[in-house]
Amino acid sequence: MAVYKAPLKDINFVLNEVLDVSSLAKLPGYQDATPDVIQAILEEAAKLCENVLFPLNRSGDEEGCTYENGVVRTPKGFKHAYDMFREGGWTAMTCAAEYGGQGLPATVGFAVQEMFTASNQAFAMYPGLSHGAYEALARHGSDELKKKYLPKLTDGTWTGTMCLTEPHCGTDLGMLRTKAELQADGSYSITGTKIFISAGEHDLAENILHLVLARLPDAPGGTKGISLFLVPKFIPKEDGSVGGRNGIRCGAIEHKMGIKANATCVMNLDGAKGWLVGELNKGMPAMFVMMNAARLGVGMQGLGIAETSYQSAVAYARDRIQGRSLTGPKNANGPADPIIVHPDVRRMLMIQKSFTEAARALSLWVGMLIDEAHSHPDAAKREAADDLVQMLTPIIKAHFTDMGSECANLAVQTYGGHGFIRENGVEQFVRDARITQLYEGTNGIQALDLIGRKLPMKGGQAAQRLLGEMSGFVAQHKADDKMKEFVEPLEKALGRVQDAALFVMQHAMKNHDEAGAAATDLLRLMALTAMTFMWGRIAVAAHKGLAAGNDNAFYEAKLNTARFYIARVLPQTTSLNHQIKAGAATLMALPAEAF
Repeated sequence: MAVYKAPLKDINFVLNEVLDVSSLAKLPGYQDATPDVIQAILEEAAKLCENVLFPLNRSGDEEGCTYENGVVRTPKGFKHAYDMFREGGWTAMTCAAEYGGQGLPATVGFAVQEMFTASNQAFAMYPGLSHGAYEALARHGSDELKKKYLPKLTDGTWTGTMCLTEPHCGTDLGMLRTKAELQADGSYSITGTKIFISAGEHDLAENILHLVLARLPDAPGGTKGISLFLVPKFIPKEDGSVGGRNGIRCGAIEHKMGIKANATCVMNLDGAKGWLVGELNKGMPAMFVMMNAARLGVGMQGLGIAETSYQSAVAYARDRIQGRSLTGPKNANGPADPIIVHPDVRRMLMIQKSFTEAARALSLWVGMLIDEAHSHPDAAKREAADDLVQMLTPIIKAHFTDMGSECANLAVQTYGGHGFIRENGVEQFVRDARITQLYEGTNGIQALDLIGRKLPMKGGQAAQRLLGEMSGFVAQHKADDKMKEFVEPLEKALGRVQDAALFVMQHAMKNHDEAGAAATDLLRLMALTAMTFMWGRIAVAAHKGLAAGNDNAFYEAKLNTARFYIARVLPQTTSLNHQIKAGAATLMALPAEAF
C-alpha cells in the first residue's frame, strides 16, 4: 500500500541548517516567525496530513466528484476535512492580518504546501486556488473589493478560482471571446464559456469567487484587450452574507484520468454580474499574479507526488522479498532478499531521493526570496530577490512536475506488477502527476517563457543574478577540500549553461525557431544546474552537522545522496548542451504533410 509520513526532519534541516530560516524574523512584519513557531506549525500540519488528508486520497480518487443538475458533490469526507482545514486556520496562514490572516511568511506556506499536496493533491487544490485568487485581489483589487471579499477568502468560508481557458483557446488567450458589457451601476454583464476550471463548482464552501478574463466590445485585439473581473457564484448582500444566485453555472465536469476528487468544470456565464479587478484592458498582469502563484503551487505538487511516491517505493522495497543479492544473501534465514539490495532498485530509489531533497531546498529558498521581495527594507534587495523568483518560477513548475511524473512511474516500477494494481495505491500517483505537466501552462510553454521572457528580462540582468548566485557559491567554497567534489562539477555545469545560452542568443537572432528548438533542453539544463547548486548548499550544512558530532548517519546520507546526484544525474547536462547545439534544422526539416 502507498504510505506517507510528513518529512519533518528533512524540512527542518533545510529551513534551519541550509537556509537559516531565523533570518525571516528580522524582516518587517515577520517578527513572530521564529524557528520555534515555524516548527510548531509544521508539526500540526503533519498531523492533519497524516491523519486526515492522506487517508482520503485513495477513497477520493475511487469515488471522484459527482455532477447532477448543476450541482457538484465532492467525495465522502472532503467536506468534513475542509471544515477542519478552515477552522484550523490553514487558509489564513500567509494572508494579511488586516483581512483576518496570520501574516506568516511565504516560506512557511511553501513548507506546509508540500505536505498538503503530498498527502492529497486533489484536496489541496481547493484552498490553493483560493489563495491565488486572494493574491490577485490583494494586489489589484479596489479597496471596496478587498474589504468585501478578502476576509471571506482568508477564513475559507468562500473559495476562489481563475477562469481563463475557453473551448477554442488555451495558451493563446488573445483569442478569447468571453464578453463583458458595462452596466449603469458600474458592474459588468459577462457572457461566455470557460473550460477546465479546477474547483469551479463544489460543496465545500458557501460561495465561490471566480476571477474571469473577458473582453469589452470596443477593446483592442489580442491580449492587450483583456480585462479581469470578479464574478461571485452568489452576489453578496450589503451585510456580507450570501445573496441571490449569479448568472454563472457549472454545465458539466470533466471525466479525467487523475485528480478525480477535484472537480474540473465547464463554467457557463450568461449575463453574470462581475466587477472589474485592476484597470480595463490590463487583465493579464493582474491574472499573472495568480498564474505565477499557481505555477509555483503546481511545482510543489510535483515535489509532493515525488515524495509520496518515494516513501511508498522505499517501504515496498524493504518488505518485498525476491531473488538474492548479487554479492551474496543478505537475508540468509529467509527464502530471498528484500529487493532494496538490488542495484537497479537502488537506482530507482536514489533518483527519487536525490530529486526530492534538492527540490525541497530549492522551493524553500524561493519561498524565502518571495519574503525578501515583499518585505525587505532595502529596495535593491527586494528587486534582486524578485528577479531570482521570476527566473526560477518556470524552472520549478516544469522540472518539478516532469520529475514528479518520473518519480511516480519509478514507484510503480519498483512495485513491479503490484504497482499496476489499483488497490496498492501507487498507480494513482502516475495519473495525478500527469496533469501537473499540463495545467497552468504546459511545460513546453514554461520553457518558452524562460527562453523568451525571463532570460532577456532587464537586458539579461535577472539571468545574471541567478548565475551569479551559483558562481558566487563556487568561488566561496572552491578552496575547501571537502567541497571540491561538489563545487567543481557545479562550476562545469555553469559553463555549459553559459555556453548553451550564448549559442541560442547568437543563432536565434537569425532564426527564431532556434530558440523554440532549444527551449525545453535549456530549461532542463538550467534546472539540473540549480539543483546541483542546492546539493552544494546541502553539503555545506551536512559537513557542519558532522563537525558538530550529531546524528552522523543523517548527515552522511545527505552527502552520499549528493554524490549520487552529481555522478548519475548531473552528467545529463553534457548531452543537453549537445542537443541544444544541434539546432533547429533536424526538428524543422520535415514538411508537415510528411508526419
